[in-house]
Parts: sequence; C-alpha cells; structure tokens
Amino acid sequence: MKNIRNIAKPNPEFYDNFSQQEILEIIHTLETTREIPLKYSYKGRGAKIWDDLYLKYIVPRWYRTYNVEINLLNKCYRYILENIKGNTHINIIDVGAGNSFPVKQFISRLNKFGKVQKYIALDISEELLKVSQKNISKWFPNIDFKSFVIDIENNLISEDILNNKDKNNSDHTANIFFHLGVTIGNHQNRDKVFHNFRNSMSENDLLIFTNELGDNSKISGGCYHGEQIYSWMQKSMEIPVSDCEFIRRYDAGKDSVVANMKFCHDYTIHFQYMEIDQKVNFFKDEEITLWRFHKHNISELVQELEQAGLQLVHYITNKNLSHITAICSI
Repeated sequence: MKNIRNIAKPNPEFYDNFSQQEILEIIHTLETTREIPLKYSYKGRGAKIWDDLYLKYIVPRWYRTYNVEINLLNKCYRYILENIKGNTHINIIDVGAGNSFPVKQFISRLNKFGKVQKYIALDISEELLKVSQKNISKWFPNIDFKSFVIDIENNLISEDILNNKDKNNSDHTANIFFHLGVTIGNHQNRDKVFHNFRNSMSENDLLIFTNELGDNSKISGGCYHGEQIYSWMQKSMEIPVSDCEFIRRYDAGKDSVVANMKFCHDYTIHFQYMEIDQKVNFFKDEEITLWRFHKHNISELVQELEQAGLQLVHYITNKNLSHITAICSI
C-alpha cells in the first residue's frame, strides 16, 4: 500500500511577512537543520504576539512592580555613567529594540544630564520598529529617533546607520549598544552575533546585554512565547491541528531548550512564491524547531566574548543567580 503524504501550502499571509531572500533562508534552514529561525517569528503577526506578551507578563504594573531585567539594568546605571562621563554625547543603539520598554527607565535617567543625542532602534521586524517609534516619540520627544531593519546575526551595524562619529571618537560621542530581552540566548549562532557587535564598536563604546543563567537541561517554567509561535506557524502554513503536536524539550546537541512542531504524519511543505517553487519533506514524528533558548554560565559567557574580541568589564546578577546583565567593551 502506497504511503500517503500530506501536503501543506503556506497561505498568502505567510508570504506577506517575508522577502524572497528570507523565504529562501527559511527553506534552506528547514532542509538542513529542521528549524525556522526564531528571528522570523517577530515579523508580521509575530510582532503583535511579542508586544502583547511583553505588556502582559513583563512590563511593571501597580500589582507587579518588579522586572528582573529592568532592575538589573538600573543597578548597572552608576557604573555605566562613570564610564561615559568623559563623552559629551551618548547614542543609544537598541538592537532587537522590540517595543523599547526595557530601556525606558535607563534613558529617562541618562536624559536628565542632556547627554542622549540619538536613539537608534534596530530590529528585523518593521512592525516592531513602528511600535518602538511610537513609544520613544511619546516618552522622549526631544531625542532624535532613527530606525533600521537589520539582522544582527548576519550583518554589522554600519557607519551609515551610526553616522555620528569617526573611529577615533574625536567628537567625544560614545555609543551604548543594547541587546536586551535575554535575546542573546535565542540566536542560532551567538558567535556571529558577538563578532558583529565587536566589529561595529569603537573605543569607548559599550555593549550591554542580558541573559538567563543556569543549566539548560533542567527545563523549568512555561513556554508561552513558543506556544504562540507554534500556533501562528501552524495556521499560516495551513497544517491542521490534528496533524501536528507542540513539543517542548531539551536539545542536547545545541544545549538549548526548544519548542518544536512534531508531525503526526508524513508531510510535505510546498513553498510557491514568485520564482520559488520548492518542497521540503518530513517523515512522521520529525520535528521543526520554532523557538530555542540557551542559558549561559559565567565561564562559558566569558569564553564566547573573548573569542569574539570582546571583554566582559562588569556584570551583575540577581539574588538567585537566574539572570545576568553584562557590560562589554572591545
């Protein structure tokens, strides 16, 4: 008896979210690593999913005044201020800006000294850049706002984007690069990301990022974002609910926690867009990774940074050692 293979064809909404080059990258990654890069989940409807998640669970409220990331960033404020005091102006380059909430309090404090010259929002999602612009313009109408679509995993932050100083800092302007939202743990290739930051920085610039600490094999907590991405992808690829399953597990090969779509039958995803006409085949019980996260330990983090030419100059953790805010220079 011939095996029956189900066929899924992504709907028009799926193609509306991505360029032809991005669709080709998605196809290639599905074929080679059985994964859809998480960075693409922030495009289209995914931008609203993330913004809603942040507003619902992370932004401080009257009944929930504590946010671990914002709290740690505030505790780093004096160190950062001491290290930038020799510069006349500061530019904030927020990479993976999202809705910009994580940097709101920090910019508010720094802006009292009149040093913040520009806020440059960088994100892979045009939709989230619009959210960022709306928020920053409301909170800080006197700060020059600029935004650019960029994939930090594949691109440097060019001088055309920074466009504020030459490499010897003759105008006494420093850049503070932020990469918040524990986003570093989501990248497929952290080494490329750290190298791209390093090669975008000048003397006196700082890179500030956050991540979780711990043992990745000890899975704990929920996976709301992963479940939302799974639901979005399942619908946009028009795969019936009965044909797939949400799986959350530890990926030993990548030392990461992953959220996967598991096929209940043999499946073919048929991509048809402009000149693209390609099929990717899956067998029953194969999985597509839609979300991944890697926690660091301190020694591993230092090693990754040094390999990229970055130096960890200061860091702070919360009391239970679950989160870190790291400050780096070249």
